[in-house]
Amino acid sequence: MDAIDQRIISQLVSDARSSYSEIGKVVGLSAPAVKRRVDRLLDSGVLRGFTAVVDPEALGWGTEAFVEVHCIGNVSPDRIRARLIPLPEVVAAYTVSGAADAIVHLRAANIHHLEDALERLRAVDMIDRTVSTVVLSTLLERPPAGDVS
Repeated sequence: MDAIDQRIISQLVSDARSSYSEIGKVVGLSAPAVKRRVDRLLDSGVLRGFTAVVDPEALGWGTEAFVEVHCIGNVSPDRIRARLIPLPEVVAAYTVSGAADAIVHLRAANIHHLEDALERLRAVDMIDRTVSTVVLSTLLERPPAGDVS
């Protein structure tokens, strides 16, 4: 990956709907050359895809929490992941250092929905206990930096 690839990625992070022609004008390449580079970045896994960013509140899922998950015994990350997949309120989950085995990001329609989701999470057979933190407001949220230079 060279400096031009990094600039292409930066443009795509800024506006993934940019045409190859528009990106080419910024980075000094033709549209076909930009397309070849984007295809190569996709093939190599540097770019994993393109997506629409949706406001969860607009869809009625404005209540969120981060939950420390403490498991019974030594549980593999794959096993934790497998038990979380069926829970639609789980939007992300991470293995972490420290006392918790994982941190789970939940989204729900309201506090009652969140309570129900937490009860279903706590009912997972390998989970010993959870520690929840409900989000009051988002102070900062940004996409990964595309310009790594």
